[in-house]
Amino acid sequence: MSKHSLDIWLGRLAASPADLPFYRSLLDREERVRAQRIRIPQRQDYYAETHARLRLLLSETVNAAPTQLRFSRNAHGKPFLADFPDVAFNLSHTADRLAIAVVRRCRLGIDIETCKPRTNLSALAAKCFGAEEMAYWQSLPETERLAAFYYFWTRKEAFVKAVGQGISLGLQHCVINPAHPTGMLHIPASCGASGDWSLHDLDIGDGVLGAVAVDGPIAAMTVRTL
Repeated sequence: MSKHSLDIWLGRLAASPADLPFYRSLLDREERVRAQRIRIPQRQDYYAETHARLRLLLSETVNAAPTQLRFSRNAHGKPFLADFPDVAFNLSHTADRLAIAVVRRCRLGIDIETCKPRTNLSALAAKCFGAEEMAYWQSLPETERLAAFYYFWTRKEAFVKAVGQGISLGLQHCVINPAHPTGMLHIPASCGASGDWSLHDLDIGDGVLGAVAVDGPIAAMTVRTL
């Protein structure tokens, strides 16, 4: 099985009003329509900046102008480059933090989340965790459960994003191995063999956790700052 070299960029969304016209100028018609549907102005700005930054990074990867990149979507809405299908990419953001991952010739997902307390944490874990994950999580001291929940959550989200179906796949059916959290224990049959998948956690700082998933071993991972 091929080993993959993974590139990850981490940064903050902090475009000034002077920057936004440039970012919006890079978007295609579909992206502009999607941005206009967002009712909260700050989130609309975040969308423009996020997708413009993605275009800028991908343009360097494939050596093409950012405005010339053509995106298509699979049946579940996951985007891919129509002219460069071997380039896999994925992005995630939480609050003002952004993460973008790029790799070639494999399936890829990334997810980051702000590690914030939830009043319904146990109920959410019961709904989204498999039996092995739930047993492990409940065995942890109370003080460790919040961070552990988000580590499991981001790994699962990264996996379902890599598959390309999102949470409709059923997070409870995508089970991380608690003893070896860099791998999957059980996955739906449509996703291939569980042993083919690799996970890697991201501790971004300031209470932000994340994970990446690829369908193959990770030979090298380079993390850069946006």
